[in-house]
Amino acid sequence: MSTSMSSALLTDHYELTMLQAALRSGVAFRRATFEVFARHLPEGRRYGVVAGTGRLLDALRDFRFGEPELAFLRENRVVDERTLEFLSGYRFSGDVYGYREGECYFPGSPILTVEGTFAEAVLLETVVLSILNHDCAIAAAASRMVHAAGSRPIIEMGSRRTHEMAAVAAARAAYLCGFASSSNLMAGRLYGVPTAGTAAHAFTLLHDSEKAAFRAQIDSLGAGTTLLVDTYDVAQAVRTGVELAGPDLGAVRLDSGDLAEVAYAVRAQLDELGAHKTRIIVTSDLDEYTIAALAAAPVDGYGVGTSLVTGSGAPTAALVYKLVARQDEEGVMRPVAKRSVGKPSRGGRKHAFRRLDESGTADAELVTVSGDRPAGSR
Repeated sequence: MSTSMSSALLTDHYELTMLQAALRSGVAFRRATFEVFARHLPEGRRYGVVAGTGRLLDALRDFRFGEPELAFLRENRVVDERTLEFLSGYRFSGDVYGYREGECYFPGSPILTVEGTFAEAVLLETVVLSILNHDCAIAAAASRMVHAAGSRPIIEMGSRRTHEMAAVAAARAAYLCGFASSSNLMAGRLYGVPTAGTAAHAFTLLHDSEKAAFRAQIDSLGAGTTLLVDTYDVAQAVRTGVELAGPDLGAVRLDSGDLAEVAYAVRAQLDELGAHKTRIIVTSDLDEYTIAALAAAPVDGYGVGTSLVTGSGAPTAALVYKLVARQDEEGVMRPVAKRSVGKPSRGGRKHAFRRLDESGTADAELVTVSGDRPAGSR
């Protein structure tokens, strides 16, 4: 059975329920403004990072209810025939405004604004939030890791720790926020993310000796390759690698043990062997904290997997999609807001500006409902 699907079936059942009721009551085609924002940031975080807008625009372009989707809805009596007729011709004709990917956001920032009729905009809530909540979470984690790494490059290698398509999106978001490359080839194909990778322990274990494995890798990929040196004895592996590749050995990878301690020992050994240019790459369940802890160690690059693709403890950005203005029966746009305890919203379409200090650096975000640019902002 095929599992391919239209992006339209990312719609939740309750969105179609609201659509059907709005068509019946006569308010479905009133103009409406929805906003995406975060009520709060994950504990310990001072900012979020926008990502996923490009993927969302692609999904919006393909958001259609074709015959298979309509047949499913009809057979399962999800909506009535009038609603099915509306869905059969669905095309989003409104406007979408938003922050650029890579921009920081804060609680209350209007990350994305969707304007259109209620009927067309209400159907987008789930697809908007599923993409932005995931990608923004990954981007925030990636940004923290890149800052911790400083000038040292990071390769994204988390594909085996998440859903197969989430892995592609995560690689894209990580690259957007400063990761140097990804092991995910689909991210390279779809989004132009540079790809890179080394051998796993299985390659060494396959051969009759570590030396035979290294020789095969070097013969195939050249002396500039990266050798994984902790399958057996690290010191012996480093000696073997330099013996085979010479002082131009590209890099060695460490994937276990006390990474800082081992890195110091390996650096000293490489220098003693004359391999002064051979880099040291470290992996093994790294996150922004372990990367920061390795700042003083002689490490030249990092590989990050699980922590990146799970948002480093915050797998969702907790974004919401809320109606903030709607057209009344006289055709005038009116602000609307919920008053729920603990979950209030602010009515009216928001406009965000960055306040600049004397050096021209943004030091605050100003959000208004007037649209007027505050003095000293951009």
